[in-house]
Amino acid sequence: MPGLSPPERTDTVTGMSGRAQLMWDEAVTGYDFGPEHPMDPVRLALTRSLVDAFGLDQELDVVAAKRAGDSTLRLVHREDYVDAVKAASADPASADGNYGLGTPDDPAFAGMHEVSALIAGQSVGAAEAVWRGEALHAVNFAGGLHHAMPGSASGFCIYNDASLAIARLLELGAERVAYVDVDVHHGDGVQASFWDDPRVLTISLHEHPRTLFPQTGWPEETGAAGDAEGSAVNVALPAGTGDAGWVRAFHAVVPELLAEFRPQVLVTQHGADTHFEDPLAHLAVSLDAQRAVQVACHELAHSYADGRWVALGGGGYAVVDVVPRSWTHLTAIAAGREISPSAVIPEGWRQEVFARTRQLAPVRMTDGRWPVSWAEWSEGYDPADRLDQAVIAARRAAFPLRGLLP
Repeated sequence: MPGLSPPERTDTVTGMSGRAQLMWDEAVTGYDFGPEHPMDPVRLALTRSLVDAFGLDQELDVVAAKRAGDSTLRLVHREDYVDAVKAASADPASADGNYGLGTPDDPAFAGMHEVSALIAGQSVGAAEAVWRGEALHAVNFAGGLHHAMPGSASGFCIYNDASLAIARLLELGAERVAYVDVDVHHGDGVQASFWDDPRVLTISLHEHPRTLFPQTGWPEETGAAGDAEGSAVNVALPAGTGDAGWVRAFHAVVPELLAEFRPQVLVTQHGADTHFEDPLAHLAVSLDAQRAVQVACHELAHSYADGRWVALGGGGYAVVDVVPRSWTHLTAIAAGREISPSAVIPEGWRQEVFARTRQLAPVRMTDGRWPVSWAEWSEGYDPADRLDQAVIAARRAAFPLRGLLP
């Protein structure tokens, strides 16, 4: 109910009550831009089957939420844009680039509105379940479509499910929601949706806009002047950043901001395209580092948001070797049953991968770099180091606006 205060919940990791939810409807695999597009929906199907192969279905509740309706979509998206998506969905040939539809990045396809609204519905359902105490953690790895703008499609994203989940939390009475985005691309659509809203703190760690789409996410982007100034934080990482630098940057920025903001809910986006095998970007992060940041997000939710955590997927175009493993780890962490980095992948799943893709599947669950070593920011920094320069720029731009020392 609107205005309802969230009940206190904890999870099985701490020995208390509160099962996690995995939001899943097989129909989300219909989010398909075509055989030549890098966003192959097989990544979702393979993630779902790997979750099942590790028996995680027994550790959480699998829930299919309803499709987001027009009134929900309009919490973020303009009515004329929703109408344009519906028209392109009914007649893909009519999409001519207006509203970002019918472009190489976002080609129109039959049923586009319905499946996009279904993915959005899973994220909104996750937010509702966490806020109302039906689950402490909820995962929608089909979501995290963070580039969609209020009035246009962008970057493989039609509806911005992350923004819609946050908007629903605000509608239900949340006063402080933190959004942490570790996709290789800037979380521009979410930042834009809440640019002037001090109730939402958006933090994005991404490859520098000089070298990667969407060419936004500069440290100087800190939110609208006035009450919302300091509500957006951007860490623009140099191309080539690897495990130690990526995890260092995360811990140099995110925990201190969350400690100050004290969100009632933590929403995180876990695009797997930071990985060194991803074909569309230029960071050099391993699955081990991705897992380390997933663990950190879980811990931060407990430290600063009473454990309330909504975890989303995002980008990721190494659709066999990387995405299923990364998001299975994410699901396992939320379920309270972490998978060992050295775990051997079940043979049945590896056979399924070959049958579906004619590719050989990975054998183990990470890249063999566990534990990930990194230096704490409090131990000092090097002003001549490019990674440290990125962290310094973010802290100097945003931290004083939040009353924090840069």
